[in-house]
Amino acid sequence: MDKAREDNAGSVMMEEDAQAAEQEDSVFQSAIDQYLEDLRVARRSSPHTVSNYARDLHAIARSAQTREVDGWRNLTADHVRSIIAEQHRDGISGRSLARRLSALRGLYNFLMGQGLCEVNPAQDILAPKDKKALPATLDPDEVSRLLAQNLNDPMICRDLAMFELMYSSGLRLAELVSIDLADLDLSVGQVRVTGKGGKVRDLPVGEHAVNAVNKWLGYRRSLPGADDRAVFLSSRGQRIAPRTVQMRLKKLAESQGLERDCYPHMLRHSFASHLLESSGDLRAVQELLGHADISSTQIYTHLDFQHLAQVYDEAHPRAKRKGVPEDS
Repeated sequence: MDKAREDNAGSVMMEEDAQAAEQEDSVFQSAIDQYLEDLRVARRSSPHTVSNYARDLHAIARSAQTREVDGWRNLTADHVRSIIAEQHRDGISGRSLARRLSALRGLYNFLMGQGLCEVNPAQDILAPKDKKALPATLDPDEVSRLLAQNLNDPMICRDLAMFELMYSSGLRLAELVSIDLADLDLSVGQVRVTGKGGKVRDLPVGEHAVNAVNKWLGYRRSLPGADDRAVFLSSRGQRIAPRTVQMRLKKLAESQGLERDCYPHMLRHSFASHLLESSGDLRAVQELLGHADISSTQIYTHLDFQHLAQVYDEAHPRAKRKGVPEDS
């Protein structure tokens, strides 16, 4: 009998705990439901936004409950900081956490408008920043391998001319496809491009690129649309589209056996990295790339350090001797 009473008491306690948890859930859930309805109806937010905000707010509510917070009214700025820090440690990106904070601020603005809360605890809290991903580059041997073709096919010659020019002069994809015949002066090895913000810059063109472009121009004269201003044309004689350039580079990389997902901007990154590695002149690389702010160029110094660190690891006699006792 005693055993039966204990079991019954345990069941009652579990049921009471479940009911308490459900009541806590409803305190948070009710406010979330009201806010989401306001987003849908009054603000006409997209279903995608509403779905994301719902998921974000539920995640914050669960973390708040583990801290024994019994409703949105009692969530403090310290709670929010703790929750965001914990979720960042759990692998949630800074970008996702920024959206969660945006959802939370929106919820509190709504609750304050309804007279249900007095302050917005998320108002001045910033999401942690993610580490900036370093740009992918090809090493010089991979660039040589990519461009090592000498076929008399007009479209392949065009492709090689485009990619030689991109790598030689550090061009953006939009700059490449916008080049007109009047922008080229191959006799002195120069190309004029218009970059972001309409900024015009004159860039040097290396010997390999000059030869490749000259070879392409010889084929270009026989194509339909040869009187077009564009340097690089499609097989139909129209200015080549950016998407076509992307596809052709991917195909060329595959045909040359490069086990990399190659894309046009990788050639610009490679240009900057190789030039900085050889010259160490950050300001010159900034000018060549057309960066308005040198901070945009400084990311390539990290790539340069990575290369130096790799050389050190491979060449220094004690670089990889961790844990190996020295000879007495």
